[in-house]
Amino acid sequence: MQTSALDDRHPTLEVAVVMRRERVVGPAARWQEWRWVLDSVLPDQPGGDGRPRLLADDDGAQRWLHPGFKVQLFTDEAEGYYLNATTEAPCWFVLWRMHEDEAPPARPLLLTLSYNEAGRWLDAQETVEQVPAPDDVVAWMGAFVESHYVVEPRKRRRPQSFRPLIDRFGNAASVSTGDKRGAGDGQG
Repeated sequence: MQTSALDDRHPTLEVAVVMRRERVVGPAARWQEWRWVLDSVLPDQPGGDGRPRLLADDDGAQRWLHPGFKVQLFTDEAEGYYLNATTEAPCWFVLWRMHEDEAPPARPLLLTLSYNEAGRWLDAQETVEQVPAPDDVVAWMGAFVESHYVVEPRKRRRPQSFRPLIDRFGNAASVSTGDKRGAGDGQG
């Protein structure tokens, strides 16, 4: 992978994304003949005009290369990189959208190696797919994690029975076990 550094705090990889148009098979083909999926993330090649280009067109199945992406590592995402680097299958996360009025319509927008960032994208209802990250990228990410990730010690949670009782306004509250209807006042 080709690396560059805008500065030492934000190491950067230059990559390209390959999107694949494939025929839908089975019962779902009644509604949709083709679908787009993430194919791969590759090292970016210098040069070119930065526009998507068709790599292969085999009987309608297509592969499109989208060059010119930069993936930066940030210290505030170190936990997300740690979670990715220590999983059994480290991966790239790619956010992409359909733009029906463009060719090709499937457009990757953002890439990350952070589990946390990908989770935020998914929470925002975005289309996010993943593909395996190669060993050299995992090693690069792991070196960043080693330098910048500090495991926060777990805080001991107090049992709920020891928490002070407060009302919905944050004022101290008390609990009375007496009869609410005044049974102790001689009436009744």
